[in-house]
Amino acid sequence: MFMINLKKSILAGLFSMITIGMLTFLTYKTTLGVFLIASFGSSMVLLYGYPESPFAQPKNIFFGHLLTSLTGIICLNFIPLPLYILIPFAVGLGVSLMIALNVTHPPAGGNPVIVIIGSVSLDYLINPILIGSIIILIFGIILNRLILKKKYPL
Repeated sequence: MFMINLKKSILAGLFSMITIGMLTFLTYKTTLGVFLIASFGSSMVLLYGYPESPFAQPKNIFFGHLLTSLTGIICLNFIPLPLYILIPFAVGLGVSLMIALNVTHPPAGGNPVIVIIGSVSLDYLINPILIGSIIILIFGIILNRLILKKKYPL
């Protein structure tokens, strides 16, 4: 059992490095924009450590990040509350929406915090959210299905 967990942990760490490395390279070594957000690091835990989890499935990763980021942007721009009230409200709303729409991806719960603290614009939904999520999913499918021979997505 220990050897199975060791192999799984090493591969999850390696694949996380590769995926986040690509997003970091695109962010810092090209002029294409920002592709990296903190919650993508948490997505790696599910995508490579527990790809069989419903929370790690493509629709959850993609729509979870999109929905909670959009929630943060809408709250930031249309709800005039102090930050200490707005941030928890946006997180709670984002979590509720993910669960209600069956696209729960726990790492995405932090996106409203990132969005509101960073005062991001609507462009943030395209890059890093949409494009970054697609890159993550491409790597997740390639690495899980082709290299690890796992049935992913389920």
